[in-house]
Parts: sequence; C-alpha cells; structure tokens
Amino acid sequence: MTPRARTNQLFYQAELLLDLPAGDDEHAEARRMAAEEGGLALLELGLESLLREVTEHAHLERHDWRELLGPEGAGIAELHRLRELAARPESWLSRLLARLEALHGSDGVARRRPSNPGLIAVGGAASLADELGDCVREAKREIAALRETSEEW
Repeated sequence: MTPRARTNQLFYQAELLLDLPAGDDEHAEARRMAAEEGGLALLELGLESLLREVTEHAHLERHDWRELLGPEGAGIAELHRLRELAARPESWLSRLLARLEALHGSDGVARRRPSNPGLIAVGGAASLADELGDCVREAKREIAALRETSEEW
C-alpha cells in the first residue's frame, strides 16, 4: 500500500467509526464513547501517516506528530504550513491536536451525556463525533493542498 493510500484508508476508517450508530440498549453510551475514542485514535494514525507522506522526500527517521509539529520540528515547508494551522485555535488541526492530547490523558476524551431528562441541553454544543467529523472534512481539503506541494519535490 502506498503512503497516500494508507492515509486515505485511516481517515476513511475513522469516519466509519464516527458514523456508527450507538444503538439504544444498555451499552449504547459506552459503545458511542468507544466509537468516538476509536475514531480519534485512527485519526491520530492518519495524521502520522499524512506527516510521513508529505515529508517522504526528507527521509525523516520519525514521524511523531508531537515532534514534527512542535517548535523543534524539521524545517520542511509542509510542516511549517501545518504548524501555522495548528497555532490557529479555530482550525481543524488545532482542535484535533487538543482532542489527541486529551485522548492520551487519564480521563480520555469521550464524555457521558447527562442522564437527567429534565436537564436543558446547551444549544450549539456538537458531539465529539460531529466535531471530529468536521475535522476530517476540513483535513481532506488541506491534505489535497499538502500533497500538491509535496509532489513538487
């Protein structure tokens, strides 16, 4: 499998997990949370695959997103572009990285929904699956542009 195909596969599989119906049995909440965290874990693999893909010409030894997107990361144009994107709090990459940090924390990132039916929900708060789905859609647009500049090498 080519690096490009692997990146595409991982993002597609993440979307599939994020779109799974939780069901309505006693395990629905746990199933939803598992699908969200599993989808996020696949997105992390997809991000690292993307980094490997767009830096292939540089023959880097490691492709950990924390290293490559950190301030000490390689001085490659595609990485610079991604670092700038990550620095913008409203960007898909900034939101994704924040969720990945939480995923690696002891509390995880998926949250139980309030169980009190009388509780008024706050409008506009997207579910984790919806937020990650938005990140995937925005990432796909960015990936196309990154591949274009990477192929120039």
